[in-house]
Amino acid sequence: MPNTKSATRRTKRTQAQAAVNRIRKSKYKSATKKMQGYIDTGKMNEAKKFLPKFYSQLMKVAKTGVVSKKTASRKISRVTKKINSSKKK
Repeated sequence: MPNTKSATRRTKRTQAQAAVNRIRKSKYKSATKKMQGYIDTGKMNEAKKFLPKFYSQLMKVAKTGVVSKKTASRKISRVTKKINSSKKK
C-alpha cells in the first residue's frame, strides 16, 4: 500500500500503463498468429495482402517498447523471407 500521495498516483499510472501494454502485446500476438496461419495453410495471396498491416502492427508495438525493435524486425524478416521463398516455388 503506497504511503505518500505521489506513490498513490504512481501506482494508478503504473496500472493504467500495464493495461495499455497488455492490449498492445495482444495485438502483436494476434497479428503474428494471423500471419502464421496464412503461411501454414498456404494462403500466400492473403499473406501478401496482410503484410503491410503486419509490418505496421509490429513496428507500432516495437516503437512503444512492448517488444524490442530487433525482435519485431526479426519476425518481419522471417515472414517476408517465407512469403518470397514460396513465391519462387
